[in-house]
Amino acid sequence: MPAAHPPVPAAILTRLNAICLGLPEAYEETAWAGVRWMVAKKNFAHAVRIESGWPPAYAEAAATAGPATVVTFRLPVERLATPRFKRAPFFRPVWFANIAGLIVGEDSDWDEIADLIVASYRVLAPKRLALLVDSAGL
Repeated sequence: MPAAHPPVPAAILTRLNAICLGLPEAYEETAWAGVRWMVAKKNFAHAVRIESGWPPAYAEAAATAGPATVVTFRLPVERLATPRFKRAPFFRPVWFANIAGLIVGEDSDWDEIADLIVASYRVLAPKRLALLVDSAGL
């Protein structure tokens, strides 16, 4: 394990904060590795920097020793069963049936990332908050 956990690049954090913190009652917190965004104590997005194979669970799930930045999120299981989530830049960690991740790169589609994070929020947020997002057209 490296002496210090590698930080998620500031430019990626800025973009993720713009998406995540615009959702009702969402907040950011430092995770054991990286940064996560929560609603009602549930993690709807998590960004982690992988370097030199650390953290190993993420390196294994994303099939990379890095350097790479990954974001994980939750979606309905039936949506994750589609072929889209079985190929790069996506990966499927084994931690939960409804979790997926993607490797963020220079050519990442930030509109798609925003859609996935908002969908993840809807999966985990209390119904009253999820309805606010639905009514706002997010």
